[in-house]
Amino acid sequence: MRARMPAEQPSGALSLTRLVLPALGFALFSCAVAAAAADSAALVRYEVSLDHPEQHLLHVTVHLPPGPGEHELQLPVWNALYQVRDFSQYLNWLRAKDRRGERLEVLPLDKSRWQIKGTDSGADLEYEISADDPGPYGAQFNPQHAFFNLAEILIYAVDGRASPVEIRFTNVPAGWKIATSLAADHGGNLQAESYDQLVDAPVELGKFKEADFEEQGARYRVVVDADPADYSMEKILPMVRRVVSAATTWMQDRPFETYLFLYHFPREPGGGGMEHAYSTAIDVNARVLSEEPQSLADVTAHEFFHLWNVKRIRPQSLEPVDYTRENYTTALWFCEGVTDTAQNYIELRAGLLDERRYLDRLAGEIAELERRPARLMQSAEEASLDAWLEKYAAYLVPERSISYYNKGDLLGVALDLAMRDASHGTASLRDLLRWMNQNYAQSKKFYADSAGVRLAAETVSHADWGGFFEKYVAGTEEIPWDDFLKSAGLRLVRQTQKSAELGFYATRNFGAPPIVANVTENSEAAQAGLKQGDSILEINGRATSSDFRQQFAEIPANGAIRLRVRNGRGVHEVSWTVGSRESLEFRLQDLDVVTLAQRARRAAWLKGEDQPPEAQH
Repeated sequence: MRARMPAEQPSGALSLTRLVLPALGFALFSCAVAAAAADSAALVRYEVSLDHPEQHLLHVTVHLPPGPGEHELQLPVWNALYQVRDFSQYLNWLRAKDRRGERLEVLPLDKSRWQIKGTDSGADLEYEISADDPGPYGAQFNPQHAFFNLAEILIYAVDGRASPVEIRFTNVPAGWKIATSLAADHGGNLQAESYDQLVDAPVELGKFKEADFEEQGARYRVVVDADPADYSMEKILPMVRRVVSAATTWMQDRPFETYLFLYHFPREPGGGGMEHAYSTAIDVNARVLSEEPQSLADVTAHEFFHLWNVKRIRPQSLEPVDYTRENYTTALWFCEGVTDTAQNYIELRAGLLDERRYLDRLAGEIAELERRPARLMQSAEEASLDAWLEKYAAYLVPERSISYYNKGDLLGVALDLAMRDASHGTASLRDLLRWMNQNYAQSKKFYADSAGVRLAAETVSHADWGGFFEKYVAGTEEIPWDDFLKSAGLRLVRQTQKSAELGFYATRNFGAPPIVANVTENSEAAQAGLKQGDSILEINGRATSSDFRQQFAEIPANGAIRLRVRNGRGVHEVSWTVGSRESLEFRLQDLDVVTLAQRARRAAWLKGEDQPPEAQH
């Protein structure tokens, strides 16, 4: 499956003939590509020249086929993250000509949209764009490698978005290979049925390391672009195998023949993952990977499960994608939060997480929600709608918002336990997800946001869930945890104890380092020089990770704290002695008496399985 640089291609174009064609879910891709080849007049062709790695500059040519006399052109304003990022900020210049070589006027319509006329016989659009945005949500080109979320660098003709497309990379540095889930023809052109399908397949180019394995009839390709001293492929492969085996068995489905994992382990701050239909791109900071290897299993299980939930089991409110503005949905609590729920079940099934650690993790999620006053004002659906505000630190403070990841995860657990109770153990969250996969994804339909999830829950459990959705999904009533947990022989214990008073509050926006959202006036933190807007790179000598709040929780009352921060003045350290305060801590514990039936329910729940009849009594 490795693509090499043959000597007979001095231009640096990559030969991709050995890439394996993935089996696509919503369309027979091979048939579509064949049809597109037969109708080459409709084909849109992209050429991306990689001849300025030191400057991070890409030269892109778009060959528009003969057709309409004018086109509107669009560069997406967002991709990957639910954030408007205006990729046109990286565009240096743009020009167009017809097939005779005559210059065509390019008329700007807004900051990311243009119009050209005189295109009856086809046209060539050329532009230069910078790509130096690292991470799984970005596009980066430098002397070490290139990684592209293609929507960030490719302009499309609005009326040609559904046309078949191909893309070719030229002037590729010597020795670089390519990794992508896109198929390739014998000429080295990557092909897709449409622009949407093209930009749902990130591309990695460089001197990466790779391995592959087969599991239950599918081939998985694992590609790592990182310093070899920072990871072990021998440790990564078994983890990935256990994740994919547990997940595909749990869903009883595998809508592909090949799947690609793209990993980066940068030494710079950052991290996160981005799902795609046939691949995922994942970043974990090298120090975090070394100190917390569990973090890689967590993000891998989460992003892999997204191939069902989000990429195939998809809310109608997100279709079709509109690249020109925010796309609002009330269902992110299910898309992201319940994916967290499934992630934990998959890790439990795979042996990558044990019962005690999972229960502690669940108690931590309950604590996170309980410590946010906004839970009494903002519902899970409202948090989903407000996702586009998450790039603003002020929005993320506890008094302003809750997380649809956090609340959605808890709703997934509560709904799972409630469905088991109502059905005497014969229905669960797994059955809900399988039903949605069969009746929406496999039937090429989209679900009606929370109403579609409720329909699935009621169908598989034969119970009415109107009250649950009204109170906890659309509403802001407190979740009565002991009512849900008792059937599994558990209760939520709240204890007051002394903890560190840090003197500031930090938030984290996806893969970025935590950012100081506010600093208490006259606090030790303020006197030490910590400022609102500072990025926190290290906490007491440890690199920050997605679990940075746990790192703060480990600091004892009246203990020392040392932060390595970055701001407009550069990188520096601040340190002080924290204070103390009374805080509420949470832990899940056994009931005083746990019956055999409750133990059986807990065992089935932690495996994500239904209970056999003999285990229900």
